[in-house]
Amino acid sequence: MEANENIKCLIIGSGPAGYTAAIYAARADLKPVIYQGQQPGGQLMDTTEVDNFPGYPQGIKGPEMMADLENQAKRFGTDIRNGWVTKVDFSGSKHYVEIDNGKHTISADSVIIATGASAKWLGLENEIRLRNMGGGVSACAVCDGFFYRNQEVAIVGAGDTAAEEATYLAKLCKKVYMIVRSDKMRASKAMQHRVTSTENIEVLWNSTTIDILGQNGVEGAIFRNSVTGEDRTIPITGFFVAIGHKPNTDVFKPFIDLDETGYILNVPGSSKTNVEGVFVAGDAADKTYRQAITAAGTGCMAALDAERYLASKGIH
Repeated sequence: MEANENIKCLIIGSGPAGYTAAIYAARADLKPVIYQGQQPGGQLMDTTEVDNFPGYPQGIKGPEMMADLENQAKRFGTDIRNGWVTKVDFSGSKHYVEIDNGKHTISADSVIIATGASAKWLGLENEIRLRNMGGGVSACAVCDGFFYRNQEVAIVGAGDTAAEEATYLAKLCKKVYMIVRSDKMRASKAMQHRVTSTENIEVLWNSTTIDILGQNGVEGAIFRNSVTGEDRTIPITGFFVAIGHKPNTDVFKPFIDLDETGYILNVPGSSKTNVEGVFVAGDAADKTYRQAITAAGTGCMAALDAERYLASKGIH
């Protein structure tokens, strides 16, 4: 690739990880450039209330919090740009990145990947509509379960995450319906036991979601039993989807080591990848915690690692 521009520190992605990396990198005079990606602000743009990020005692709306982070990064001189990465070449000491299918090509001395992950959804029209309006559809029980204290909710999924989130919700909610597509769970035996031994979790086996009911918020859902063909309408106020996340890492595949589901493998205890000078922060490498605060923490780590790397190469 031939580059139109050379950048000392390129940050790909604009969630809490990317903006925190930018704040640290800018203060270290690395003159960072952020490309915001296809969802500027990341997953928090889909979140109405954020109550668990330190420093916001009254809580804050997800988009407002991302605007705060963006403005803080700008204050220290971060160059924030629209556009997303469509191709990379990390085979040499310079890292080449193509933006918007070749409209612009950059060479970077260091790269911080903060492209995050995207929750998988069922794809129902009302699911997406209610999610977008903050009407009771969520892909994060740990983030949003608190809002459904003493209420009845449903969670879709059959893996460890779904089982863990179902038991988490059961501590807060009056009743949790767990919707499992087949007659068994994929979750580990220990997690299955936790679900089946929790009194206020009811597992609906062989069940799929037909529709979510409610105009301005979730009021119920229709579930179909695939064995009997019967539909059951259940009144609920919260609908949680736990069918997995897809890390946004496909573009890096030829050069960066990924695990079997596409999460970037970092050197334990650091943000380093297998490519020298390329670092990772946030949910692109985190399938365990997936919180704004942990993403921000790894963004800090990536910026510090990039700063030390550039110093070791004599790049000022």
